[in-house]
Amino acid sequence: MTNVDSWDVYLVTDTALSRGRTNLQIVEAAVDGGISVVQLREKNLSVGDFISEAVKIKDFLAQHDIPMIINDSLDVALAVDADGVHLGQTDLPIKIARKMLGPDKIIGWSVNDLSDLTEEAQDLVDYFAISPVFFTSTKEDISRPWGTEGVRAARSVTSACLVGIGGIGFDNASEVVLAGLNCVAVVSAIVSADDPMASTMSLVEKVRGAKRAQAKTIIRKVNF
Repeated sequence: MTNVDSWDVYLVTDTALSRGRTNLQIVEAAVDGGISVVQLREKNLSVGDFISEAVKIKDFLAQHDIPMIINDSLDVALAVDADGVHLGQTDLPIKIARKMLGPDKIIGWSVNDLSDLTEEAQDLVDYFAISPVFFTSTKEDISRPWGTEGVRAARSVTSACLVGIGGIGFDNASEVVLAGLNCVAVVSAIVSADDPMASTMSLVEKVRGAKRAQAKTIIRKVNF
C-alpha cells in the first residue's frame, strides 16, 4: 500500500468544473504536474457509468504508480479493485468498510470536528480529511470551516496523515501545511485551471517548500 504520509497534492475530480475537459484529460495533466493521488468523485453518474470511468482512470494511473481513490461508493471501489475509498460522516461506517476492503486498501474519512478523531477511527483509517479547511463552494454539505487553528488542533491530537480540503489554493497551501497538514486536496485549483499541469506543478512546489521549511525548523529545535 502507498505511503499516505508522503502525499503532497491530492486531486478530486469534478466534471461540472472541468470546462468541458474529460476526467482523463485532467488526470493526465495532473500526473504530468506531479500529483500524488486522485479521487474520482462522480455524484451524478449511474453505477455502470461510474465503473466505466473508474476503469479508464485506474488503468492510466496504474502506469504511473499513483493511487486512485473512489469517493463514497464502496461497491464501485470493489468492482474496479481501486486502491481505496473515501467516506464521509454519513456514508458506510468505516468499521464495515475496513472489514470489506481488508487491511491493504486505503480508507480516507472526512472529519468535521476534533471529536471525530477517536482512537478507533485512527486504527481503522489511513488518512483523515479535514473538511472544510476554509469556506468553499464545491461542497454542498458545508460545515463550519476548521481554519489554520483547527488544523493545528487536529495535529496536536493525532499523528495520522491529515489531508485538508476546502478553499485551499496557491495563496494558502503553504500555511495549512505549516499548520500540520501532510497533504492538500483541491478541486477547482486544478480542474478549472487554464493549465491543469502548470497549476499542479505550482501547488506541488508550494507544499514541498512548506515541508522543507518545516523540516528545517524541527532540525533547529532539536539542535538547540
